[in-house]
Amino acid sequence: MDGATIQARLYAGYAKAARVIGTIYHHYRPTSASNPVSVATQLADMPVSLNADDPTYARPNVYGKATWYGVMDGAQLAVGDYIVGIEGTFFIAALQQLLPIFLVSCNRVATVSSAASTAAAGLVAYNADLASTETALMTAWPCSILQGSKGEHNSTDLPGDVRTPWMKVLMPAWAGVIINTGDIITDDLGRRLIASNPELTDLGWNVTAIQAQT
Repeated sequence: MDGATIQARLYAGYAKAARVIGTIYHHYRPTSASNPVSVATQLADMPVSLNADDPTYARPNVYGKATWYGVMDGAQLAVGDYIVGIEGTFFIAALQQLLPIFLVSCNRVATVSSAASTAAAGLVAYNADLASTETALMTAWPCSILQGSKGEHNSTDLPGDVRTPWMKVLMPAWAGVIINTGDIITDDLGRRLIASNPELTDLGWNVTAIQAQT
């Protein structure tokens, strides 16, 4: 018996278990850099059971933790797919050989944009970043946006000022789209985050971002 056969049997076992202990989730596969969860991207529903980093189902998830493990038919999945059901919205972060299916819980919907720039020299019009002149790179992607480990002092440093928060953003990668330092992440709460240290990993984008001051 080879590794591929074992993997197929493992996913078949997951599928059988999910039919018993799982609930039905909608399944989506992005087809473009815009609106990855829509009627146009929906595939067949599937039974899913999720656990928070504990295959024995003995512990709940905790604050500040976006990652989960899934029991479902992995043969029907691809990295970057979304599932939506009773526990919320998740994207498939990894389908690693002979390992549990790894997912990220999405608490926000975000659009990633690049700021406009000009190569003109001399006297030019106002050229700072404006939302109206940004170019969308990825539109309406469910993702995880959780608070980071620190905040930044406000430059005015007045007695009533609070630290500008850092955030941790996890989202799928899309072929051909690169998130660069300085790109803008706008979420469904209207917050504007500036990407400070975007890292493309085999699990998708891991971005450290600072909330823009307004």
